[in-house]
Amino acid sequence: MTQTIAPRVRILVLLFLAVTGALLAGAAPASAHAALTGSDPRQGTVVDKAPAQVSLTFSEPVAVSDDALRVLDPKGERVDKGDPAGTSGTTYTVQLLGGLPDGTYTVTYQVVSADSHPVAGAFTFSVGAPSETSVEASAQSPDDGLIGSLYGTGRYLSYAGFAVMVGGAAFVLACWRPGSGVRAVQRLVVSGWLTLTASTLALLLLRGSYTSSGKIGDVFDLTLLSEVLQTKTGAALVSRLLLLAAAALFIAVLFGSAQYQRNDEEKRDLSFGLAIGGTVVAAGLAASWAMSEHASQGIQPGLAMPVDVVHLLAVAAWLGGLTALLVALYRAPADTAVDTAAVQRFSRLAFGSVVALVVTGIYQSWRQLGSWSAFTDTRYGQLLLVKIGLVVAMVGIAYASRRWTARLAEPGAPVTLREEQKETAAAMSATGGGAGQESAGATGTGKAGAGTETAAAASASVSAASADTDTDTDTDTEREKPAAVTGPAEVRSEESGAGAKAGGDSARAAQLARQRAAVATARQKRLRDADPNRFGLRRSVLAEAGTAVVLLAITTVLTQTEPGRTEQEAERAASSSSAPSSPSASSAQGTGAVTLNMPFDTGGKDGKGVVTIDLDPARVGGNDMHVYVERTDGKAFDVPELKVALTLSTKDIGPLPVVPDRLATGHLSASGVQIPMAGDWTVEVTVRTSDIDQVTVSKNAQIG
Repeated sequence: MTQTIAPRVRILVLLFLAVTGALLAGAAPASAHAALTGSDPRQGTVVDKAPAQVSLTFSEPVAVSDDALRVLDPKGERVDKGDPAGTSGTTYTVQLLGGLPDGTYTVTYQVVSADSHPVAGAFTFSVGAPSETSVEASAQSPDDGLIGSLYGTGRYLSYAGFAVMVGGAAFVLACWRPGSGVRAVQRLVVSGWLTLTASTLALLLLRGSYTSSGKIGDVFDLTLLSEVLQTKTGAALVSRLLLLAAAALFIAVLFGSAQYQRNDEEKRDLSFGLAIGGTVVAAGLAASWAMSEHASQGIQPGLAMPVDVVHLLAVAAWLGGLTALLVALYRAPADTAVDTAAVQRFSRLAFGSVVALVVTGIYQSWRQLGSWSAFTDTRYGQLLLVKIGLVVAMVGIAYASRRWTARLAEPGAPVTLREEQKETAAAMSATGGGAGQESAGATGTGKAGAGTETAAAASASVSAASADTDTDTDTDTEREKPAAVTGPAEVRSEESGAGAKAGGDSARAAQLARQRAAVATARQKRLRDADPNRFGLRRSVLAEAGTAVVLLAITTVLTQTEPGRTEQEAERAASSSSAPSSPSASSAQGTGAVTLNMPFDTGGKDGKGVVTIDLDPARVGGNDMHVYVERTDGKAFDVPELKVALTLSTKDIGPLPVVPDRLATGHLSASGVQIPMAGDWTVEVTVRTSDIDQVTVSKNAQIG
């Protein structure tokens, strides 16, 4: 009626690997949570004389090392001196050498945001006039390479291990106390503990390279490790390891208590103590994330951290408990099969977890997004929409599981004598031949003697099975009874003569033990597969667990993605710092940079806006072009397609096409835009807002 567990496990594992690989491979490289919002000198500007220092302003406090800010001359030589210093909460400066010649200088930075993520980038400014430079104004973040992939995988495994360990233990303690004696459930919870411990150790070793060089050879650098231990993230990882030692003791007591017989009062006291201790340890583990990541920064951190702890515990109770239920449904023996009451208790626990997730999730969404538009205009909001959809899907599947639970039959249905005899005959056909040959060889008798002994053993097995039709499976005591007291076959064997007694007894006892084991195994499998409602519950729980794998992967990527509120604030700050003082063509601070503002209306729904072109330094040769698209209300606007063309009509040059690349919501950029000669250039911008709505707007500007 059902398939074996192995194909389903393989499918679930393949799904886990595929989703994890796809999400990690598709994660945006710029996943930091602090953004550069300003600098002095500003990006792309030309100043009359060399500044004494360079200042960078971020959207939130960052951690800077001795080599975090560097300034390079056109030849690639460093011209900064001393260590970076923080002049205010989010502004950091580095001093420059004196007497710097004219030319283009490159500023690179590599810092760590307050919520533990590395931030890297670069920009240029010029002294006197722009020049050729051997430095490429781009910086690769350490989380883009192999170290970043390993670190992301470690984060996913740590979340998965936490959910399985905490949720599995909660399922046993609150829903199915007999499960503490089921070996499959024990292995599940212990594997969660091992996964969380191993991934935490790996994250601690990878942390130094992840936030600095990104080189695999620096993983075991003790200097970097000592620096990591002095950071907030390092302290959180060490605290997690200490709490995992306490969790190991909790797991040992939880499963070790199943081996001892206790009265009801002792069981209640033990369960109460385990519940209190387990909750404290689980909350401490959840706090190791809350105190070092998103919740610890931004608005209302004092409220956000406890809310994040509740959110993580609710996720673990739901997803980890679901995994434990899945294992119990497939792997628990028939005599300790998970019953209807246990499934109903977990259903109530899952419902409470979902309520907690909704309440805490609403608060976290408001805190991280800040506006409805961030749901669709930012990567964080888009991922959050996917997560919400998966939660809704899991709730729908859980509703189907509740329907199966309501019709679920209790385990332990009586087995008829005819069914027992069929099972015994099948077991004999699988084990009797080998045993008969072994018995004949041991006693030295012929084929007739062996056949008689086999028939007697079969008769004894059927008699024993018939006498045991009211039970689900053989008990350990019955399995350990001596062969001499289990049936008439042994009595006849004692009368067969002293010469064959020793060998015959041992062979027949072994044969009978194998037959009993085969009968018990067949009975357990039949009982496990007999109830169609239990089969339906298995399938729905399996589907729910598969969805949970994807949900956990999305959650992991969310923790590495810049919150929508931060992304939009950084874009507004950058836009305001580069906004022109008038709607016509202008020169920014006398640097020669040209800014053009062009309103557009494609005629369709949501087709109005303003496109701003910044061309820097607006001279003959290579130029950097930045394109900003905004709605009429000033919000960033992502359009399906945007193209730029440059034309110098007086010299019959052009149109020269420019296709800028998207950098962020409503922000596109193109580098190396060549202006062959000076003149009054026409800048045309073609904007498409839908499949059929498109318009071209233009404006003239003196370039060169």
